[in-house]
Amino acid sequence: MKRSKNRGQKEDRNGDEPAILETEDLDRQGMFMGGGVDPDTISLASVTAVTTNVSNKRSKPDIKMEPSSGRPVDYQVSVTVIEARQLVGLNMDPMVCVEIGEDKKYTSMKESTNCPYYNEYFVFDFHVPPDVMFDKILKVSVVHSKNLLRSGTLVGSFKMDVGTIYSQPDHQFYHKWALLSDPDDITAGCKGYVKCDIAVVAKGDTIKTPHKANESEEDDIEGNLLLPEGVPAERQWARYYLKIYRAEGLPRMNTSIMANVKKAFIGENKDLVDPYVQIQFAGQKGKTSVQKSCYEPIWNEQIVFTEMFPPLCKRIKIQLRDSDKVNDVAIGTHFLDLRKISNDGDKGFLPTLGPAWVNMYGSTRTYTLMDEYQELNDGLGEGVSFRARLLISLGMELLDTSSPEITSSTEVQMEGIPNISETATGKVEEFFLFSSFLEATMIDRKIGDKPIHFEVTIGYYGNENDGVVKPKTKGKKGDGDEEETELINNSSEEEMDDDGDLQSVATTPPMKPVITDRNYFHLPYFERKPCIYIKSWWQDQRRRLYNANIIDNIADKLEDGLNDVQEIIKTEKAYPERRLRGVLEELSQGCSQFLSLANKDQSQSGRTKLDKERLKLCLSEVEAIGQQAKTMRSQVKKSTVRDKLKLAQNFLSKLRFLAEEPQHSVPDVFIWMIGNGKRIAYARVPSKDILYSSIDEEKGKDCGKVKTIFLRIPGKKGFGPAGWTVQSKIEIYLWLGLSRQRKDYLSGLPNGFEENKLSRGPGLPASPPISLTYMMKQIFQLRVHVYQARSLFAADSTGLSDPFARVFFSSQSQVTEVLAETLCPTWDQLLVFENVELFGEASELRDDPPIIVIELYDQDTVSVDWLDGKADFMGRTFAKPVVKMADEHYGPPRFPPQLEYYQIYRGNCTAGEMLAAFELLQIGPNGKADLPPIDGPTDIDRGPILPVPLGIRPVLSKYRIEVLFWGLRDLKRVNLAQVDRPRVDIECAGKGVQSALISNYRKNPNFSTLVKWFEVDLPENELLHPPLNIRVVDCRAFGRYTLVGSHAVTTLRKFIYRGADKQANNWSTTEEIIVVSMDSEPSFKKVETVVKLDCGSDAVVKVEDDDKDGKGKKKKRKKGDEMEEEELDESMLDWWSKYFASIETLTESLKAQEAALSDSEDKDDMDIADGGDIKPDDSPVKGTKKGKGKKDKKKPAVDPYEKKKPKLDELKVYPKELESDFDNFEDWLHSFNLYRGKAGDDDDQNVTDEDRIVGKFKGSLCMYKVSDDMPRDMNFDSNMGMFNNIPSNDPINVLVRIYVIRATDLHPADINGKADPYIAIKLGKTEIKDKENYISKQLNPLFGKSFDVEATFPMDSTLTVSIYDWDLVGTDDLIGETKIDLENRFYSKHRATCGITRAYAIHGYNVWRDPMKPTHILAKLCKDGKLDGPHYGPAGRVKVENRVFMAPTEIEDENGLKKQTDEHLALTVLNHWEEIPRAGCKLVPEHVETRPLLHPDKPGIEQGRIEMWVDMFPKDMTAPGPALDISPRKPKKFELRVIIWNTDEVVLEDDDIFTGEKSSDIFVRGWLKGQQEDKQDTDVHYHSITGEGNFNWRFIYPFDYLMAEEKIVISKKESMFAWDETEYKIPARLNLQVWDADHFSADDFLGAIELDLNRFPRGAKTPKQCTIEMVTNEGEMPMVSIFKQKRIKGWWPFVARNEDDEFELTGKVEAELHLLTGEEAEKSPVGEGRNEPEPLEKPNRPDVALLWFLIPFKAAKHLICDQYRWLTIKIVTALLLLAIFALFIYNMPGYMVKKMLGA
Repeated sequence: MKRSKNRGQKEDRNGDEPAILETEDLDRQGMFMGGGVDPDTISLASVTAVTTNVSNKRSKPDIKMEPSSGRPVDYQVSVTVIEARQLVGLNMDPMVCVEIGEDKKYTSMKESTNCPYYNEYFVFDFHVPPDVMFDKILKVSVVHSKNLLRSGTLVGSFKMDVGTIYSQPDHQFYHKWALLSDPDDITAGCKGYVKCDIAVVAKGDTIKTPHKANESEEDDIEGNLLLPEGVPAERQWARYYLKIYRAEGLPRMNTSIMANVKKAFIGENKDLVDPYVQIQFAGQKGKTSVQKSCYEPIWNEQIVFTEMFPPLCKRIKIQLRDSDKVNDVAIGTHFLDLRKISNDGDKGFLPTLGPAWVNMYGSTRTYTLMDEYQELNDGLGEGVSFRARLLISLGMELLDTSSPEITSSTEVQMEGIPNISETATGKVEEFFLFSSFLEATMIDRKIGDKPIHFEVTIGYYGNENDGVVKPKTKGKKGDGDEEETELINNSSEEEMDDDGDLQSVATTPPMKPVITDRNYFHLPYFERKPCIYIKSWWQDQRRRLYNANIIDNIADKLEDGLNDVQEIIKTEKAYPERRLRGVLEELSQGCSQFLSLANKDQSQSGRTKLDKERLKLCLSEVEAIGQQAKTMRSQVKKSTVRDKLKLAQNFLSKLRFLAEEPQHSVPDVFIWMIGNGKRIAYARVPSKDILYSSIDEEKGKDCGKVKTIFLRIPGKKGFGPAGWTVQSKIEIYLWLGLSRQRKDYLSGLPNGFEENKLSRGPGLPASPPISLTYMMKQIFQLRVHVYQARSLFAADSTGLSDPFARVFFSSQSQVTEVLAETLCPTWDQLLVFENVELFGEASELRDDPPIIVIELYDQDTVSVDWLDGKADFMGRTFAKPVVKMADEHYGPPRFPPQLEYYQIYRGNCTAGEMLAAFELLQIGPNGKADLPPIDGPTDIDRGPILPVPLGIRPVLSKYRIEVLFWGLRDLKRVNLAQVDRPRVDIECAGKGVQSALISNYRKNPNFSTLVKWFEVDLPENELLHPPLNIRVVDCRAFGRYTLVGSHAVTTLRKFIYRGADKQANNWSTTEEIIVVSMDSEPSFKKVETVVKLDCGSDAVVKVEDDDKDGKGKKKKRKKGDEMEEEELDESMLDWWSKYFASIETLTESLKAQEAALSDSEDKDDMDIADGGDIKPDDSPVKGTKKGKGKKDKKKPAVDPYEKKKPKLDELKVYPKELESDFDNFEDWLHSFNLYRGKAGDDDDQNVTDEDRIVGKFKGSLCMYKVSDDMPRDMNFDSNMGMFNNIPSNDPINVLVRIYVIRATDLHPADINGKADPYIAIKLGKTEIKDKENYISKQLNPLFGKSFDVEATFPMDSTLTVSIYDWDLVGTDDLIGETKIDLENRFYSKHRATCGITRAYAIHGYNVWRDPMKPTHILAKLCKDGKLDGPHYGPAGRVKVENRVFMAPTEIEDENGLKKQTDEHLALTVLNHWEEIPRAGCKLVPEHVETRPLLHPDKPGIEQGRIEMWVDMFPKDMTAPGPALDISPRKPKKFELRVIIWNTDEVVLEDDDIFTGEKSSDIFVRGWLKGQQEDKQDTDVHYHSITGEGNFNWRFIYPFDYLMAEEKIVISKKESMFAWDETEYKIPARLNLQVWDADHFSADDFLGAIELDLNRFPRGAKTPKQCTIEMVTNEGEMPMVSIFKQKRIKGWWPFVARNEDDEFELTGKVEAELHLLTGEEAEKSPVGEGRNEPEPLEKPNRPDVALLWFLIPFKAAKHLICDQYRWLTIKIVTALLLLAIFALFIYNMPGYMVKKMLGA
């Protein structure tokens, strides 16, 4: 029985394995309950107090050593820009720019369109810490008319931070519309939409590609905006006012280079810091003014940001910086998380904060020239000391953008603000911090030779460099010695007055460490424990911390309880549901307690709006959680424990979120270890954890308790192995509270001490003690029973380790022996620590002993003496011993202690577990005679090493382990030599067996002897089974062996053979008739198909054959005005029809699943709503096996109306690898990866587990207890053991046929952001590179190819399918590859050689492609499984075992003749094979699997996906038919003829020169593919006064079209330099525009309409009925498709946007659309325009239009004679005068000369 008391502190599990309450335990605890105990009715809440933490003297240490933030990680952000719509502007040339941080990428430019279609994919790669990544802003903007010379004008942009994307489900937004707004004009509204996919992947995340929804749903832009859940679609603009008042406590320093030079020369050292504050929010920066030379700067300024609300950026970054001429440096950084200072619920509140102080932490306060921890000041990683505190407040107002006085720009502004009153942030109180160091051990030997002291600081109090800090209020003056702050001492018990002066003591006296062992030292404190105390002054905001503490307290209890429940489930103990009920009961009690406590002292000064709002929020949330917990408690049943556990986990994360207080008050406490004047290691203790309150619930969890703290290295140096070694382990007692509450600050210390105080003058009250002397001392003996460990870290290059454990307790340590070359050592060793001295009262030590630290090391074999060689750290765990006092009896229930598994941690990662038990026995007055004897097992003699005694070591019984040796695969070279003669050694618990030697690995890597067995003694308790080690050695010449690789099977449970009686096989009693109609679309029509009948009776159930009569009926069941569906033409159908139909089904089923998930409120992966979609014809027995959300995704949701889809035979599309649905095909043949080489550390991320794999061992294990009465029915075969029915493993030749359909989302490989992919296939020695068929510039290439490769198993068993990028010059780059183990598939009983189709056909697109007919397959399966059957009966029935299946029995051949056949029947059985008793399992259906492509250099990050499938046909059977033709469909040639008949009501642009009346010179322009390729214009209808135009003009657009994808295919060169044509697929959209022709200037654009040829509004019959509604309100209009109608005539509106951005009607066009196929068009050609053949008649236009050549003269006459007569006369006169003057000037010099010379 595990002792329930030692729990709560057993953080060795890191809370993974808390107490198990069993019923006997409850009886013992009946006294707590008062009265008799019925375990079901007990509320376990009261018991939990016992299970978690008995005593109040110690608190939990934290096991994880390494700071997790700050370490760089690989990220990949992929953005697909699909299209843009409704861009504001006329006739623009838009391109989209995507930028993340500094990186920018552009799409191509689309000309003259407001709705460009791009479909371009960009990938950004980053290697930065998570915080930096998630703060990066992703910006999508649309720019128009950008070219080499001009930067283009910004249409609008959209911003969001990467963290928001990462926090989405699956870390992505898929097919969402980003709403663009103009940052320079916030009044402008929406500037358009960009549809994109954005995904952020960190290493190890997998991206799920949601399957495409149909277009119409996504076109609902408003419903699919790119916004996180819960953000309203209509976001408003808002102003964020961040007020910055002042800062204090800046470190004494100047980091600038100039200042140092100055200091060196002049020696001046006044305030050398010029602080300012910089704020970053949503991609904008603002900053305050700089305060010159000032340590307590006062700014009183506010920074105003204008940004949408809610913003899509989670954090505001506030940075205090030091201004400098050379470079500015950060002093400290604080992040404001907007989610914590606002709430979006119904009763939520807008972001608000303060005025409140925020504390900044960063590097040490000591001043050095080059700060090695500078990045800590930038907010990366955990700060290691206090830097400053800043008084700020944040407010926000929503803007009414319609009001005129609003400035429309979003520039950041800075304004001054009035000063703030002293008391605004609360009353300043005097706080007192006391701490005592009880023990300092495990001091790293590197620093052990110099004296060491500890320094404790809180804020800027207690720091040696800071000199004196005086409190602001009351003007007290201290005497300012070297010691820090004056601390006014009070010792009287009643309210304490401030009297007398006293220094704080912030450091312990230096002391030289003593050697513990060769790795660690300890400080010899013994009975004298140094203390420190500090007085400090802070605003009294304890209420905030108290509330956080209460919530934390509830959350801690909940977490412990949930870990308990998980542990009970994991170890399969009884009644997890009772424990969970207890946990929930306790949770609801805790919540109600919070409600009563949290509302107190509300009148306090300094309460901010946020305090009030947060209090309201916490009250309502906690109340809700309490209520839910109450109701949930009653619903916990054995069956629902796991679901409810998940819900309870949600409570936990909610509580943790509520407990985080955004407005700080008292800064955190830092403990530094200083050796030789250098700061070596630190620990940070949140002040709320040690804050005192007289109410227990409000008290910090570590206040007045002894806490074990591990000090760690600051900054970057703390990453990786350096940070894993403990610098020092201290046992410290901490207490923080108001000075006036000081009376019992010592009460939590272990009792039995005397205080040593500084003697002071007479008449002065005594001060707090500077050290404690313990009078009481107890002597103990500690027994550590180390039994074994498993899954340890591989520390040597062989892939193994030589582990030993080192155990520390108090100031002693011991080691176990070293076991060579194993990851699963069984030490079986007892370590005895004699004469352990512990200080304090005996009773307290019993309840609360100190912790034991166990460290595991790998012994390096270099050294001779094992104590002396270098050892590598492999992990650490903690434990609490079970304590027995001298006067207690050594016996049940507490003794002897049970072995338990302890989780081992290495840094933050788990690194195995260790099985051990610990007992601490007090040595009484009679010495050791009273101790229980150590009785080891008599049969072992191991010299000085004591084995684990009886009673603690597990009870063993004899097991037989059978090993199936199949073969070895993919062995890599060892030390450059090929492996030639390998052998496998299997070892478990000291016994083992060796396989036969493979004489020539290259010729045949399989073993000749298949099965061997050995017997071994193993513990009865399966959880304690030791691991089984598989090691492969290569036998070289001269009897040498080399280790190739090893594998440890940590849990043997899945290989334990449990007799047939254990499986719930009550099959034999019932006979089932399963009716399977040949309806290949598995809908939910028949739910009553599973009929159970008694054995004796037979039943006939009718057969439905949907295929034949179904088609006739379907057409009549259409909804309303849906168009008639044409009959399916068999000859038209091909494999792709089937594929696209299946993709659609998959999409629907995924959607249905999502719907089901969101309906069932708990989104968990369990069987949806307890099997909500088990197939109707599933036997209920297998509902649960399928597990975890891998429900058959085939079934679409129940459809209210009949499907519109015509009936097609479908295949199964798996959205992931086939293996994941069939348990890796390890049904009898398992693959064990062999590892070699050191395991990678986190800091050295290149070594992943994949890189360490050196091959695979294929085989299996089976273990069972050996007893005398072994049942004979265990189908035991003398030489094959349990492994019967196993095929021979001789080499076999196989034809492998690989079908590759397409690849999606490939990682771009070329500079242009595209790739030129082609397929490469490698199997054994065969390599196929399909290089000539590369697909130019595509990231989603459609391959549609099949490849035949001949292979011989077992030599060629791994198939690699790679996608390479073709390059004209240089080598081709690998984009990604996927590896498939064909051998396991081939031999699997799921029959993965060739998928079983849903229906049997002998011709057509669904032809049966396996050389074996269904009847043959069925007969073979029945024979192999020793089943009775198949018996084909009359009336289409077949019986296998006791199952009867029914199906049709006729088949049509090519000529339509029907013949009798049993194939349908056999196929029906195969499709339901999983329902056959005993031998049944799901057979692999005809399928397409989607496999991720990976690149060896970027492990764990998908580089794209490939859709494919593999068929395998053994060569010794009949040869298969030719491969299916899956080559991509060739686009079909079509011709669209558009006749523009007339226009009407076109807006008039020009003013008539004569009459001044309005007119337009109208022409119509149209294109289908893009403006460059095929735009065509009509002639011009001049001078239309009414807006009417007559054209009778024909446009002709030939195009290639893919019916299935509804896309037009264009091939064109991207640029003049492109090597080859690139294929584009664009939607079929006809653009028509109306223009006004101008002679001398550019034509004016008047309006446009875009018709999607698949669904566009039906044209109106008359111009009157043609309204703008046809564009703006498409949803209501009847839609048509030109591909169905072929010919349509009608009126359509032209629209454009006006100044207000609204659509307005700018004209109407009467057009006729006529679609012909390529052949039809050739037969009946027509001319363009009005040309032959079939010319259109000339339009009848008014005369004016014919006088166009006179128009210029007319215009001139009208201008000169009528409108501008006087102006003309004036101009002419002026010109004449000018001419005369010019002549005069010209001739004058000549005349002058003549005159002067008198000529």
